[in-house]
Amino acid sequence: MNYSTLKKTVALSVVSLMAMGAAKAQTTTDTTKMSSDMSTAKVFGGIGQYNHWSVGVNGGVTSALIDFFPNGVSHYKAELGYGVSVRDQLSSFVGLELNYNGGKVAGNDDGLAAGEKYGASAFSTKFNSATISGVFQFGSVSFGRRAVSVDFYGTAGAGLDFYKPTVTEFPSGSVVPYTNNVKELEAPLGTGIKFKLSDALALNVGYTVTFVNGYNFYGFHTYPTYDHYAYTYAGLEYTLGSKSKKNIDWVNPVAMMYDELYDAALRQEVEALKGRVTNVETAVADLKKDSDGDGVSDQFDKCPNTPAGSVVDGSGCVIVFPKDTVKAATAMAPVATAYSNIQFEFDSSVLKTSSYPVLDATSADLRSSGKTSTLAGYASSEGTAAHNMRLSKDRANSVKTYLVNSGVEAKHLKVKAYGETHPIADNSTEEGRVANRRVEFH
Repeated sequence: MNYSTLKKTVALSVVSLMAMGAAKAQTTTDTTKMSSDMSTAKVFGGIGQYNHWSVGVNGGVTSALIDFFPNGVSHYKAELGYGVSVRDQLSSFVGLELNYNGGKVAGNDDGLAAGEKYGASAFSTKFNSATISGVFQFGSVSFGRRAVSVDFYGTAGAGLDFYKPTVTEFPSGSVVPYTNNVKELEAPLGTGIKFKLSDALALNVGYTVTFVNGYNFYGFHTYPTYDHYAYTYAGLEYTLGSKSKKNIDWVNPVAMMYDELYDAALRQEVEALKGRVTNVETAVADLKKDSDGDGVSDQFDKCPNTPAGSVVDGSGCVIVFPKDTVKAATAMAPVATAYSNIQFEFDSSVLKTSSYPVLDATSADLRSSGKTSTLAGYASSEGTAAHNMRLSKDRANSVKTYLVNSGVEAKHLKVKAYGETHPIADNSTEEGRVANRRVEFH
């Protein structure tokens, strides 16, 4: 069989297999239904929701002559190749595959010039190889249906090739076999088409070129051109796993996304959520409604329709102020006397707000007169003497800080701490202790 005839035979075989696979794929997808019969798999549900491990067997024809890669062979002899594979499809697009391939590659140099160049006229090489490859599913066809029926894929990997050539020498015609197996690194690169026969079974048709990291795969040295050979194959692949799970190879992510959006239960939940949001918005609008504009919402307004500009309380009712309230409060307020004692709470150096009028009056007099005053701090007898000394100093400093902030120059104020000494009242009574917690102006 010459090269041209074999190429035509292989091409016709591949086309026939593709047609059979496409027809089978077409019929197996006719029964695909809508979401009620679809798998419960979700778009972002993870790899565990699918069957993704598979095993395969294949067989085909090897070739030493590759049109787009020149080598030292002008003709090749059709030989048998075969292989098995184990694949883990990690996603709809990427997988890892372990391959074993074996068989024979043979060819000849029917030409004196080629024979003189390489010193051999024919060869036959038996090989066994083990590789690990990435599998990239780069396209799919669904024939207008929801399930994928055909996958296009590419492969690229690396591994080891074990081979033993037998050479027919030129011009003697002696057949010389290699005495030992040769081991070389190899890199297979291929492409193929996968046809769905059932959810678990597929037909693979592909073409792989294997590049060998050496120059003696044909039995004679081809330096500087690395050796390589091709494998055209067809085979069956079976996906392992539970029948309750879908095969990841045939999952259509677009259809799955549509199903999730189309799902009646999800749509009901969305509509219910929209209703709840509307109810909340209505309730908030009711709470904010203030018909009379008095600042109290109608929900809590006990006096609706109050006149515009009215001052109302928290219930929306107008507040009535007696006319003589301000005057009476002014008449009853005691007049602040400058330099009066400043009182403090128990164990505290924080100024009382009731001390502010006295401090303001004192500040005004000090600023106008330019006097210098000593701020004498005292404490009641509770606690230790050392603690009371610190407390009395803090009290005096609190008064100084207030006066300085009000405009009195700091140099006109001196601080003196006396602790619990010099009480002005009896420390055995609460009233006396209250009087002793003080700052005096000297």
